[in-house]
Amino acid sequence: MKRKKYSNKSFLSRRLERKSKKRFYLTLIICAVLLYILVAWFIPNFIGSLSLLNRFKEPVKSQESITENASLAPPVLNIPYEATSSAQILVKGYSLSNTKVEIYLDGELKSSIDTSGDGSFVSEPIDLSLGTNKISGITIDSNGNKSLSSKPILIVYSNEKPILEIQSPTDNQEINGGDKKVTVTGKTNSDKDISITINGTRTIVDSDGKFSRTIDINEGENNITIIATDIAGNSIQVTRKVTYKS
Repeated sequence: MKRKKYSNKSFLSRRLERKSKKRFYLTLIICAVLLYILVAWFIPNFIGSLSLLNRFKEPVKSQESITENASLAPPVLNIPYEATSSAQILVKGYSLSNTKVEIYLDGELKSSIDTSGDGSFVSEPIDLSLGTNKISGITIDSNGNKSLSSKPILIVYSNEKPILEIQSPTDNQEINGGDKKVTVTGKTNSDKDISITINGTRTIVDSDGKFSRTIDINEGENNITIIATDIAGNSIQVTRKVTYKS
């Protein structure tokens, strides 16, 4: 009876040993499968997700770059007039020293200039279009960073001479006796800012473009010069000869 009991214990022991081996091999297989999944799928996808996150971060970096560029001061353009009769213009101004300034006309790049040690610059001659021209500039530093655009300056280019009609005196008019005076009357454009000078003296022009001025004359021949000049610098001149005889 004792021998039989010992035999049963040996059988159970071997059975448990076989189950342990099976569990061990199963564990090895599961670990191998998990390792394969980790190497073949999880790690590549994890790296890909990091790359995707970096892509989302790029616009933020770009925004930071824009903010930094906004701190770069744009150039100060010096154009001391609003209109010109010249078909070309030289743009002068100031910016940061030893930088580059780009000049734009109606949004199109026209000139690129290096600033001097004190920041001053003068552009190349820039061709203007008839009518209104919008001029602006940007500063570019040594790292290639660009500033915001300067405030645009509007320049009117006109090559049309103003109207100048003289009603009196007539040319070669003779004045006999009386005061040595003559009244000059005439008309110019009413829709433009026109200045009138008579023998170098500025004369008032009313809202209709009419003007009148009485001037002194001398014995004998007198030349009276009337000049009309618009805001762009276009001008026209008329001369009248008046002879005074006492």
